Amino acid sequence: MGFGFSSKPFFIFLWFLVLFANLKPSPLVESASDYTTLVYKGCAKQAFTDPAGIYSQALSALFQTLLSQSMKVRFFKTTTGTGQTTITGLFQCRGDLSNSDCYNCVSQLPTLTDKLCGKTVASRIQLYGCYMLYEVAGFAQISGMEMLFKTCGATNVAGTGFEERRDTAFSVLENGVVSSHGFYTTNYQSVYLLGQCEGDVGDSDCGDCIKSAVQRAQVECGSSISGQIYLHKCFISYSYYPNGVPRRSSSSSYSHPSSSSSGTGQNTGKTVAIILGGAAGVGFLVILLMFARGVMKKHDGMHF
Repeated sequence: MGFGFSSKPFFIFLWFLVLFANLKPSPLVESASDYTTLVYKGCAKQAFTDPAGIYSQALSALFQTLLSQSMKVRFFKTTTGTGQTTITGLFQCRGDLSNSDCYNCVSQLPTLTDKLCGKTVASRIQLYGCYMLYEVAGFAQISGMEMLFKTCGATNVAGTGFEERRDTAFSVLENGVVSSHGFYTTNYQSVYLLGQCEGDVGDSDCGDCIKSAVQRAQVECGSSISGQIYLHKCFISYSYYPNGVPRRSSSSSYSHPSSSSSGTGQNTGKTVAIILGGAAGVGFLVILLMFARGVMKKHDGMHF
């Protein structure tokens, strides 16, 4: 019997093997950590006149100093320039960010400041994981209790006992931020909370600021399932999870991480994707082997 006819199915089988052996799986695409997502911008209406470029040089030097410090600490405040060209600025990272995440977050801010505000006498850019602000000498100061931004969840859970549970959780947050000296996260009866004060605010003033933010949240957000309140010197965030607070990486989410998370869940998504990819590969190999077996049975007695 001629070899050509019997080898055709086997040739097709080999062709499939060669084709899929040379296909490389697409790399796993991990979504960018949302700590670099923009929350809000605050830009002064007045631009500084700078024909000699003095303000621009001072501002550039300020940004460089803040960026270099963000590799070491989570809060830093400094001043550059002299006289009327003096510029005071600071950055702060969320207390649960690593040094590398803090640097990655802060490194976004100078470009965003220029893009979103331009050359104004003052600006503040808030990301989920960090913020930066600067003020030219003489800029009018505002109260530390001034509300800068709020956001409330669209879902309301009125009449379910949620408000009582949330308010008790708020009390835990108020005490925790003071005892932890400015940053605190906790889970309380399926409510995840986070609070932070600016790094140069004392414990007593921090407690007052957090308390004010809590009162704003109660009034502004009502029975919303989640909310974020940003005051000038502090901010709070809360989210209610009826089925329990999910475990996830603290640096990958702003309002939803679990304070009890040890970080072991960071690579869960990648691991699952790898397992599924491996399973798909094995499944395809089984299909090919079944195809080959069928060919062999159909042409029983033909030897290659």
